[in-house]
Amino acid sequence: MGELLTIDEALARILERARPLPAELVSLDEARSRFLAQPALSAVDLPPFASSAMDGFAVRAADTPGTLPVAFRVAAGHPSTDTLPAGSAAGIATGGAVPDDADAVVPVERAVDRDTAVEIAEQAQPGAHIRPRGGDVEAGAVVVPAGVRIGAAQIGALAAAGVAEVSCARRPRVAVLATGSELRAAGETLEPGEIYESNRALIAALLAPAGADVELLPVVADDPDAHRAAIERGLSADVLVTSGGVSVGPHDLVRSVAAELGVEEVFWGVAVKPGKPLSFGVRGATLVFGLPGNPVSSLVGALLFVVPAVLALQGVADARPAYETGRARVSLRRNEGRDEFVRSRRSRDGEGTLLEPVSGQESHMIVRAASADALVHVPRGNGEIAAGDPVRYLALA
Repeated sequence: MGELLTIDEALARILERARPLPAELVSLDEARSRFLAQPALSAVDLPPFASSAMDGFAVRAADTPGTLPVAFRVAAGHPSTDTLPAGSAAGIATGGAVPDDADAVVPVERAVDRDTAVEIAEQAQPGAHIRPRGGDVEAGAVVVPAGVRIGAAQIGALAAAGVAEVSCARRPRVAVLATGSELRAAGETLEPGEIYESNRALIAALLAPAGADVELLPVVADDPDAHRAAIERGLSADVLVTSGGVSVGPHDLVRSVAAELGVEEVFWGVAVKPGKPLSFGVRGATLVFGLPGNPVSSLVGALLFVVPAVLALQGVADARPAYETGRARVSLRRNEGRDEFVRSRRSRDGEGTLLEPVSGQESHMIVRAASADALVHVPRGNGEIAAGDPVRYLALA
């Protein structure tokens, strides 16, 4: 296998080749969870007019305190075109347009409404309880910058700013292929030597929330022609992810068949446990990942390398894995040659997050991994991380 790349080296080579996909206009109704390719600009001043923050009375601050005749009343959505006469007040609802020449709003609970007049006992301050025009955002200003993922708060802001459609990166099309004559679909009867295939669904579950449009290709047997047809089909996507067949056994056909089809292998082998025999290549603009067949190896490889590529294709500026920090609940032994990702459970004490390994860390133990909600990064080296020491981890849930 030669010299193994570090995680950072492998990730850098991947992200160098993950160029943002072309942008497309998307209606606001369809923009949830998409990434903005260009800044979204406000269509209006927000608020579009000076408005009242309270139910109350619009006044000239200099006319208070005192008893003022009520010249007219303003409801939200029905602004008055009248100028507030000197020495008078205007009843106003929350959101109502503040009349010209009024410079303060007195809340209704601080006034006595006499129907045709209002008693105000305190001096109003200029600007009190008035939302100035453009106080939230001015027309033409940025509402949401490029690269941001659109969630509920962004949807609300864009709608309020009059933005009907936004420019988003196209969703990456990802084809996921599992190889192996021993694989069967869940629900089928297993014959001797067969196992249920789980990696395609696992990989899709990681990539779809990252914005990918995932296609699950049929499982292929360990046959060169079957591999050739399946990989050729997958190469029409923006990203092809294969699972299994990337090591050096007689039935590991993925890398050789991919090379025949014009895939340029960028690297093979990363100093990580689990997941060392991971490959990455390109054919044209298509990114090609070969993940190991053991399920936990596929989980770690997809999380560390494929998810960042999918995010980078959507224009995310920093697509690297988002590590969080906690403390080891027990000591963790370092691996001298490889960084290790330990399936762990999170808990909390008065000082923050604690992480404890689950039992069963072998790379085929996907059911044991289901009890974990974090992958703790144990950097390679000698000795151990002591209980209570800080550790980095990736959240699984």
